[in-house]
Amino acid sequence: MFAKLETFPAPLLELVAEATRSAKAVPPLFPLSASVAVNPFLGQASEPLAVTAARMARVAGTRITPERAQWAHQFETGKILEDDLRAALAAFDGQFGRPGLADVKAALGNPAPVPKALPTVAELAADVSGVDWPGLIEDRIGVWAASHFDQGQALWQPNRSGGAFAAWREFASRDLTPEIHGLTGFGAFVAASSRSHWRAIGRACETLGLSTAAAETAFHRWLITLGGWAQYARGLLWQAELDGKGDNTVTELLAIRMVYDEALFGLYEEQIAAKWADTVTRHETAVTPDRDMIIDAVLQDAVERAEQRRLSQAIATSAGPAPQAQDRPKLQAAFCIDVRSEVFRRALEAQDQGIATIGFAGFFGLASAHQAEASDVVEARGPVLLPAAIASNAKESEARDLDQRYAARAKRAWGRFKLAAVSSFAFVEAAGPVYAGKLLRDSLAAGSKQAAGPAPRLDAAIGLEDRIGMAHAILGAMSLTDNFAPVVMLAGHGAGVTNNPHESALHCGACGGHAGDVNARLLAGLLNDTEVRAGLAAKGISIPDDTIFVPALHNTTTDAVTLYDGDVPKGAHAEDLTRLRGWLDAAGLLARAERAARLPRADSGGDLMRRAKDWAELRPEWGLAGCRAFIAAPRYRTKASGLSGQAFLHSYDWRSDDGFGVLELIMTAPVVVASWISLQYYGSSVAPALFGGGNKLLHNVAGGIGVLEGNGGSLRPGLPWQSVHDGEGLQHDPLRLSVVIEAPREAMTAVLERHAGVRELFDNRWLHLIAMDTEGRLAWRYSGGLRWEPFGQEPDAERAIAAE
Repeated sequence: MFAKLETFPAPLLELVAEATRSAKAVPPLFPLSASVAVNPFLGQASEPLAVTAARMARVAGTRITPERAQWAHQFETGKILEDDLRAALAAFDGQFGRPGLADVKAALGNPAPVPKALPTVAELAADVSGVDWPGLIEDRIGVWAASHFDQGQALWQPNRSGGAFAAWREFASRDLTPEIHGLTGFGAFVAASSRSHWRAIGRACETLGLSTAAAETAFHRWLITLGGWAQYARGLLWQAELDGKGDNTVTELLAIRMVYDEALFGLYEEQIAAKWADTVTRHETAVTPDRDMIIDAVLQDAVERAEQRRLSQAIATSAGPAPQAQDRPKLQAAFCIDVRSEVFRRALEAQDQGIATIGFAGFFGLASAHQAEASDVVEARGPVLLPAAIASNAKESEARDLDQRYAARAKRAWGRFKLAAVSSFAFVEAAGPVYAGKLLRDSLAAGSKQAAGPAPRLDAAIGLEDRIGMAHAILGAMSLTDNFAPVVMLAGHGAGVTNNPHESALHCGACGGHAGDVNARLLAGLLNDTEVRAGLAAKGISIPDDTIFVPALHNTTTDAVTLYDGDVPKGAHAEDLTRLRGWLDAAGLLARAERAARLPRADSGGDLMRRAKDWAELRPEWGLAGCRAFIAAPRYRTKASGLSGQAFLHSYDWRSDDGFGVLELIMTAPVVVASWISLQYYGSSVAPALFGGGNKLLHNVAGGIGVLEGNGGSLRPGLPWQSVHDGEGLQHDPLRLSVVIEAPREAMTAVLERHAGVRELFDNRWLHLIAMDTEGRLAWRYSGGLRWEPFGQEPDAERAIAAE
């Protein structure tokens, strides 16, 4: 990643190291075409909530815990008990001091102080000049970045050779806007700066008197001011590292931002030097939470313990002994672990006692680099945590593919012409009436179905033995190794919405922000292969000859399910498939009725069909808002719990998991993906200005990669406000995810010992880990440091304080 570091002097090497760490302190942002939920605290996983609260107060001036009034109401109504507060206090690390119970209860009646970030040079310069230098810098970097990072939305593409810093130097040396506002000679200043962004950072640090000790949070502060641009660059670094490469874009953006402040310091040094020196000194101090931050962290833990208590009661009410050996099921239906699937699974199971559902990560174990029909683009159809392990495509004949590719290119070119600055107004004037008909057709097409397209195929270079191995591993991970039903439905999921730049964020996160149809169809094709089945039989998994695997797509916006029955032998199980369609239609009615009760202005379940195609609808669905738990256990543990679409459900039977390889996979992949989703909803709810996507009504797409709120400035990461708020209140309780797994504690401890990154999520309580016992009860809580304590029997706070 860092070429020729040995040529740098030692002080600069230290600054390079700090800049590299700061680059990873911001979360990645993925482009709109394949956006997935991201943990906004990814760079702070190694520290607890209270310390991160102090860090974000310093670098962003933002609270990252909910308003106390939200929890005060729950305490007054009895949802949070005094015992929950005591348990949270007892569990709190006393390193920074431990408040008393009376302090915490008193704080519920008082708003927490609003933090203020340490100022940048631009902010100090604005105070003495009256010029909005921070706003101007955000605007000028935004204008350049929207062009530099554009992914084909613009007709004209700038020169990108040499990297981001080189491209910006070319732009900024000719940009007169700063000079017009009083930054005389800025163009010449930029032109005279080093071509090496590392040396530019070093020179700016020297000019600004920034020590290595101050650099950690000072660099982070500058990156925060870049908003989504820094996060998009972090996404480029994430993907590069996944491919075994490097990328300097984040630190190049840091250099760009520092050059502006270096120039401003030269202009206003006499007026701001003393205040800036004080700022540097404060950056040099250790990040330490104050008492209010500690109290808020205790409150957050108490609220989550209260929720875990309710979850324990709900599961205990429905828990029972393992079912006896049953007759062959009529249908087995595998859905993604997504919380939206929980509602539909319950509705489907209610149709017949012979229906069994399975929860499994929606990429179905096939992280594929997929090339769609008539496309030059290779899509990553798997979790962003993993590199693509296989290749697949949906090509038919070369002639058909070529014809469709020409048509797709023409459509894209026409779209770019419509959006181009020169032609857009004239186009709207001339073609607007024509598009009235299209808008009407789209709005009335709520129940229409698109052609399925050719079935995707695995790369022919994947040999039979590898295919058999893949099938064997996937079925084992699904706990689906015997007693196969005549029909096994594999249902990926996607969101059918219109006029929504964030559509991909409603698709399957495990499929890289794409719908899960490709992965479901790939797995069905693999498991329907007679040669693969013969190989599975030799490995101990015998699939009956009359079993077919049918791929499907669950539309989470309408709860309609599309069967890709054209992928299976024609005429196979015709009666079974007809009956399945009836079950799916009836389940859809039930699921829509349940979800409509929560959505604003959704008078009935039937109204959800219309909302999906309404180009003016701000809330076609709630997505994963409300998620709060991840449960890996046999389905019978949760089947009667009524989890209200708030839990990720992964089927898992530890008794069949020889060596606990499946447990390790669950804890290191699906659990981590679910934590990203949970914490993105958390961050977008508690700190919408920092981690949220802004107001949908003001969104403009920039470069095809993200949205601006208005017509300029920084990209807005995270979820739009309408995705977590109904106009009157939050629709997502900001809770860190509670992970419940039925497995021996020793096995889970061994996984944590082998995976430090996963362990620190639990040790620092970005996630909670709870072990379910063989009776289906929440029995043990992971307390950090590879230790466990009985669930519901936490030590008393007073004894913990006395022990210290």
